[in-house]
Amino acid sequence: MKVFNKLFADIQESYSELVYKVSWPTRTQLVNSAMIVLVASIILSLIIWGVDEVINFIMETIYGLHK
Repeated sequence: MKVFNKLFADIQESYSELVYKVSWPTRTQLVNSAMIVLVASIILSLIIWGVDEVINFIMETIYGLHK
């Protein structure tokens, strides 16, 4: 029974900390952060795609596979 009391106390403490001590971002801050991540992801994927295309062109040219 002692273990369950300790577990319950830990859960209560975690809940209290999440509700009263953690500073959650506002909706605007969350949307802005999500947009930054989205734009950065798109830019990074375009860079990787471009590098892949350049390497593919070089390899096709080297091996004579370019049609």
